[in-house]
Amino acid sequence: MRRSAALGMIAAAALTWACGKPPAAAATAASENPRTVATKSGARLEVQTFVSGLEVPWSIVFTSPGRMLVTERPGRVRVVENGVLAAKPLAVLEDVEAKGESGLMGIALAPDYATSRFVYLAYAYDSPDGPRVRVSRYRDDGTSLSGRTVIIEGIPAARNHAGCRIRFGPDGKLYVTTGDATDRKIAQDLKSLGGKTLRLNPDGSIPADNPFPGSPVFSYGHRNSQGIDWDPRTGLQYQTEHGPSGFDGPGGGDEVNLVEKGKNYGWPVVHHRESAEGMVSPLLEYTPAVAPSGASFATGKALPSFQGDFFFANLRGEVLIRVRFDPKDPRKVLETEELFRDVYGRLRDVVVGPDGALYVATSNRDGRGRPRPGDDRILRVVEVVPVH
Repeated sequence: MRRSAALGMIAAAALTWACGKPPAAAATAASENPRTVATKSGARLEVQTFVSGLEVPWSIVFTSPGRMLVTERPGRVRVVENGVLAAKPLAVLEDVEAKGESGLMGIALAPDYATSRFVYLAYAYDSPDGPRVRVSRYRDDGTSLSGRTVIIEGIPAARNHAGCRIRFGPDGKLYVTTGDATDRKIAQDLKSLGGKTLRLNPDGSIPADNPFPGSPVFSYGHRNSQGIDWDPRTGLQYQTEHGPSGFDGPGGGDEVNLVEKGKNYGWPVVHHRESAEGMVSPLLEYTPAVAPSGASFATGKALPSFQGDFFFANLRGEVLIRVRFDPKDPRKVLETEELFRDVYGRLRDVVVGPDGALYVATSNRDGRGRPRPGDDRILRVVEVVPVH
């Protein structure tokens, strides 16, 4: 792994405005009336557009209660202040390779962001050997990003299956989900970074307690995981993963997995509901495909009836899925529920905000959706009638 303190090929929007200009669309929260959605528990959810006028938002973080950062796949980092989308991006990454499903993807804040101001970005770039994924660290200066340091690069990528969700775990380590770059065999190759979950120290060095000495690999046998979060009650890690697309296996087979240190999740040896000795089967499997993406556990007071439930966004399925695990048995699913199917289109990410609400990003301008006026947008979801 190479780490550099170069300024990097990044520029504030003011310097790259001509080549990185965002789409001309509504930049403030929409004025339509909130939509109320009934759930099977009897609780009701209120959904309203928080901000619109985005272009393929991929990942969301909050730097403060009133400030949100959003990555857009073409290479922009956008700022939303108190529900208003700033006209100029915080940054435009000049070295992003944004073709097919790749581009600027994950964003994460350092655990000590309040003092360090460090922001991590994952994005595809062109290399002499073809597309690759890089994770870099920057300093958030408030109006721009500066001081790029490469944390890890050379991760296999392609126009499809490039990953790449990044998140810090409760152990303070950086986790990176990587795709198989349409080369199935690398998911089982421990020498390859593709088709894995990677675990790194914040500076990019390899933790001494990783399962494979000297390797960033935490788990393997993944096809293309795009959602990751930890159950706040148990500290266990759960992921969402895309199954085969036809060219590399029968369609469907999307997964929710409990991901543990050093384990093999089977791809491409097993998929769908197949099993094999030494390989972990999914907790949930979806056929037909729903194309699961970003995921988060509900932890805030704005969703009292759903504390500890696992929510994940789905692209092809155009639905937000809620999962309740048994707190006594983390591998047991007590119930699932589909929300907002075919209402808002393709859904890319879901996070919990400082106010406890869910924030859900659409992905209708990614070339596979049907954009609505004002798309893409971020929705805010709260509970309005708790069940007692």
